[in-house]
Amino acid sequence: MLPDFHKFKLEKLTDEHIKSLEESAKRARIAALTMVSAAKSGHPGGAFGAMEMFLTVYGAADLTPENCSGVKRDYVVVSHGHTSAGVYAALSEWGFFDREEAMAHFRQCGSVFQGHVEREVPGIDWGTGNLGQGLSAGVGFALAQKAVGHKGRVFVLMGDGGQTKGQIAEARRMAVKENLTGLTALVDFNGIQLSGRRDDIMPCNIKALWEADGWEAVEVNGGSFAELYDALKNAGNNGKPTVLLCKTVMGKDGLIMENTPEYHGKPVNPEDYAKIVEHLGGNPDTLTKALERRKNPPSFKGREINYPSAPNIDTGKPFDYAGKMDNRGAFGKALADVGKLNYKKDGKTPILVFDCDLAPSVMTGAFRNECPEYYIQSGIQEHSVATASGAASIAGVVSLWAEFGVFGIDEVYNQQRLNDINRAANKTVLTHVGLDVGEDGKTHQCIDYVGLMRNMFDWKLVVPVDPNQTDRVTRWLLKTPGNICLAVGRSKIDGMKYYSGDYKFEYGKADRLRTGKDGSIFALGYTAQIALKAAEILESEHNINISVYGVSCPLQPDMEALREAAKSGPVVTVEDHNANTGMGAIMFLEAVREGIEIKKAKTLGVTHYGMSGNSDAVRDEMGLSPAKIADSFMKVRG
Repeated sequence: MLPDFHKFKLEKLTDEHIKSLEESAKRARIAALTMVSAAKSGHPGGAFGAMEMFLTVYGAADLTPENCSGVKRDYVVVSHGHTSAGVYAALSEWGFFDREEAMAHFRQCGSVFQGHVEREVPGIDWGTGNLGQGLSAGVGFALAQKAVGHKGRVFVLMGDGGQTKGQIAEARRMAVKENLTGLTALVDFNGIQLSGRRDDIMPCNIKALWEADGWEAVEVNGGSFAELYDALKNAGNNGKPTVLLCKTVMGKDGLIMENTPEYHGKPVNPEDYAKIVEHLGGNPDTLTKALERRKNPPSFKGREINYPSAPNIDTGKPFDYAGKMDNRGAFGKALADVGKLNYKKDGKTPILVFDCDLAPSVMTGAFRNECPEYYIQSGIQEHSVATASGAASIAGVVSLWAEFGVFGIDEVYNQQRLNDINRAANKTVLTHVGLDVGEDGKTHQCIDYVGLMRNMFDWKLVVPVDPNQTDRVTRWLLKTPGNICLAVGRSKIDGMKYYSGDYKFEYGKADRLRTGKDGSIFALGYTAQIALKAAEILESEHNINISVYGVSCPLQPDMEALREAAKSGPVVTVEDHNANTGMGAIMFLEAVREGIEIKKAKTLGVTHYGMSGNSDAVRDEMGLSPAKIADSFMKVRG
């Protein structure tokens, strides 16, 4: 029986405890090797080398089969997710699931035991595998713990090869700045990567890097349960986040696998499998039994990963704007209003707002003034923030990150994709999207955000038409589960009466702002106001009367509105986004799928990288001024 040192209840591990853990490590290594051999695929070397680390962390942490889907507990992130066979084997030793199931169905289609760790497996807090992500997730979990007032700990296990990734440096600095002393990183320090020896591939002084960023770095024998337990127990006592540099041996106790890069990412042959299992005191028939079981469908379904439930917050009453106002400003005022209503109120869910040195531009300054302890200024570190804000969102807080479009989606697409995979509830507010950034030029004109969001499966995207709708959408997204992106431009625009007063936002609904009989324009976000001016030109100069729809949810087209519009004549879409991948492309594809016949159609949008100049001039050059939209409609109409 394994010793009970849950929540570090033991002062020290005794010889008896260590003997029991060493027997557990042998069983776990056999299980990990069997997984990889049954699948004929995987990473056995790292799984063997880090086994003592996995067993010690999962044994000491306040993380159990009973509480692993809750919020107030410890969190464990395995950043080098390719060592999944070792992680699954360790978790099975601590009773999270039956090891027989993992051995039989590792890396098999339909099994939760995927090749890289995923949250469907109980005990896995963040799906990783893209190296360099895990420490950022740990930072997010630690920030959430701090906000909810739970003194839990966060452990992040990492490989040494990935230490050269820039995102890890970003996360280190965030942890120190926010004084996350409950965060402990463990580096599997074996000196081997997939392509060979670490120092031959990309040498770096790992200890010096961590110390330079303000961490306490402790060197530990990663194969010693006693040393690991003591170091973990004392981590953070010096008032700093702590990294344990765990000296390990790749393929430890794996005979031919030991200390060689060859078995970093490939299984051993059957003969060596038998030798290694016998060396560990096991029966080589274990593989035969696993292969026989593998012929049947997996029976263990894991846990269902849902978005965090709706938070307990008061979203307040919307503001109305009658004159000129920028959508980003309306967002900032609504955010600060909701923040003030809930800040440190008993029973209310904390709202964390992340910023990357852009508060005056993304309008989070007012929230900072109202809710200083929930405002996370992270500097220019977008990759880490994208992950940290996502992880925080599944750990008991509302998490919002406001950022320029090109930095909040283009630059961190993979991080946002992992937020999607992990079913986080990240609220990303992109400002300065489309051509509306104007003078900043083509490098800063985010003209692909709809297309990038479209590539993922569960993100919601809202591009509001005016400040009134922006206000209401801001309050809605803070309360709504799941990953949601709000995208707004920079310019001041009219607050429309349509979206004021009792208007209630409904995701996926297109708003008919003007009714006509000679065709329709569907316009994304603020371009609806430009389309309305184009409609006036059509009526005054050509006696053509068209409908104009304001579209705020491009990823979920309003098919009822499109079906109705198709009856009246040509359908033209307008957006300051790539015309090939944006709202228009989505709408017309869905029309084909739904069997909606549209006799004449055209997508107007961005067809090349824009010029630098004021927004009106840049849009006109792109053919998106009122006059040019009207002219394009006439050409489509024929």
